[in-house]
Amino acid sequence: MAYKQLKLWFDTDLAELLADKLLAKGIDFDKASFVNSVAEKLAYLELKDRVELMADALHSHLSDDYPTATSHLMDILGPKNEKETGMFKEFYWVMPIAKYVEKYGLDHFDTSMSAIREITQRNTGEYTIRPYLERFPGQTLEAMLTWSKDNNKHLRRLSSEGVRPRLPWASKLDQFIQDPTPIFPILENLKDDSSKYVQKSVANCVNDVLKDNPDIGKTWIENWVPLASKQRKWIIKHAMRNLLKAEDPWSIGVLGSLS
Repeated sequence: MAYKQLKLWFDTDLAELLADKLLAKGIDFDKASFVNSVAEKLAYLELKDRVELMADALHSHLSDDYPTATSHLMDILGPKNEKETGMFKEFYWVMPIAKYVEKYGLDHFDTSMSAIREITQRNTGEYTIRPYLERFPGQTLEAMLTWSKDNNKHLRRLSSEGVRPRLPWASKLDQFIQDPTPIFPILENLKDDSSKYVQKSVANCVNDVLKDNPDIGKTWIENWVPLASKQRKWIIKHAMRNLLKAEDPWSIGVLGSLS
């Protein structure tokens, strides 16, 4: 979806939509104040700032108790997204909720992990999860390792997309640029995933690793070559795409071994 079009969806109509969803659940919420607080600052903001503006407005208009406020927001999420598409076109309105959890939930780890689990099954938690990886790397990686074996494809995708060292539109995860080995068990669980949606994420994650730690990335790929499934072959080829474009001899050799 075009950035400009998506940006325009984050307007007073969306503020009204969020307010109406909360009110429909019987939650005490000042709709007029919420919408006005968004309208006053919206005009000159770009997409990311509009999302954060709405997250901040939710924070100031919901309960001061984070678990209570988060519970109310989870109540309005509605049915899960069963497709591999639509998280921005159909569930774009969830983005301020994801930002709310990203920005205000770090002191409530368990509540926030549960919320991210629900959010990513409609929109995506790939940005929301990153501050938790930075502050609680062990606990968060443990949760994501569990998600990598989940039946839900959106959770499996998040487990790899969220740990990408160089995720577009997100701050870099310096700990995985310095040492990507903690994320390997997650990718190992996903190397034969049946979902193309997940396969792309795994390939992109390995591609990120190859940029900063080529020896480690190449070792991972070499370990995956023997007995590679059709799905794994696709992941390997897509992960090596930049090397193949540069006619890197090692990658050409790997490609030949996959034939």
